[in-house]
Amino acid sequence: MIARAGVLVGCTALVLSLSGTGAHAQPRDLARQTLGAGDGWGSHGTGTTGGSEADAEHVYTVTTWEQFRAALKDGGPAPRIIKVKGVIDAVSEGCDAFAAEGYDFQKYLAAYDPSVWGHDKPVSGEQEDLRAASAAAQDKTIKASVPADTTIVGVGKGSGIRGGSLQIKGVDNVIVRNLAFEAPVDCFPQWDPTDDNKTGAWNSEYDGVVVYGSTHVWIDHNTLTDGRYPDSSLPAYFGKIYQQHDGLVDIVRGANHVTVSWNSFEDHDKTMLIGNSDGAAADDTGKLKVTLHHNRFEGIVERAPRVRFGQVDAYNNHFVVTKDQPYAYTFGIGASSQLHATDNAFSLPAGIGVGKTLKKWNEAPLTAENNYVNGKRTDLIAVHNAEVPGEILQSGAGWKPVLRTKVDSPKAVPRIVDRQAGAGRIC
Repeated sequence: MIARAGVLVGCTALVLSLSGTGAHAQPRDLARQTLGAGDGWGSHGTGTTGGSEADAEHVYTVTTWEQFRAALKDGGPAPRIIKVKGVIDAVSEGCDAFAAEGYDFQKYLAAYDPSVWGHDKPVSGEQEDLRAASAAAQDKTIKASVPADTTIVGVGKGSGIRGGSLQIKGVDNVIVRNLAFEAPVDCFPQWDPTDDNKTGAWNSEYDGVVVYGSTHVWIDHNTLTDGRYPDSSLPAYFGKIYQQHDGLVDIVRGANHVTVSWNSFEDHDKTMLIGNSDGAAADDTGKLKVTLHHNRFEGIVERAPRVRFGQVDAYNNHFVVTKDQPYAYTFGIGASSQLHATDNAFSLPAGIGVGKTLKKWNEAPLTAENNYVNGKRTDLIAVHNAEVPGEILQSGAGWKPVLRTKVDSPKAVPRIVDRQAGAGRIC
């Protein structure tokens, strides 16, 4: 049996959590396991134990979205464990169930066609009001607020959440593990004619998981993807893709001490924001401390992650750019960010330059050492600066992570991560 940082690899009666001080036993029940000592920023201070201390009355097994939301609300402030069995669907009745009376998408298109409306002002009027009302109905249904001291875990084969948005907002101590997430689809995107240099754009809402102002969160061994509704299937209106997706996991507004480990992020555009606004310094300075390790990112267009303000430690992740996929960048260097990205592996197809793995949004030094591209050790910053001379990046994030367990050789990362990351790889 192999155990790494409290994460079970294979099934056995005992899990060993490795730390600098030795090993300690973890319970066999996946729902009772906690984040191991020293396993990233989520282990800082009091650590992340979720609902592991829940009594029998606060252990729920749910098979529908309605049962899931009821379990989140039930039982007051006590620790809870919610076991998701099978696939639960937040939008089982389809988008039409949310549409306000009188809303007509064809009328919406006719009213706000740029040839009629122009590009100088935001849309307004009857159809926009009805679109907003429809969106509010969807918002009320698909968001699920997660309380403190909670573990949410998939049990059985193929368990997951379709179309729902987990809101981990203003709480402490949450664990989310072993779930397959199909990203929420915004049924009612808004046309903004002033966006994208006044060429217009469709703007959508809803992230799969939002960590907003919360502390001690562990997101582990999940699979997150667009599922049945990839961007390639979306139509275009007014010459722009009718975008119905937002992020997969966003960590924002003073969130702190988060570990994101052994997840598989697949086939998505704007995947992960750590810090969602350059103007959020009051909330985010000194916070947004996040560890990303042993995650697999495949078919991701951008934001893996894009970072503002936080001390983010990204190590032993595997970034796979697939042939012919749209690709913008992997790491986004944003306002006052302190990204420490080492010991990662990149698999890039022919025609994708190494320099594109980094994107400079603001002046913020980063550390990027011992990363491998297609099996070869590569100085990402040096190559970026040579290939993108208009975006010179400075080296040296100004801090060094100490909350790490075993760091694998980046040459071995593709083999290790591809085999073990994602839902269904623990039991």
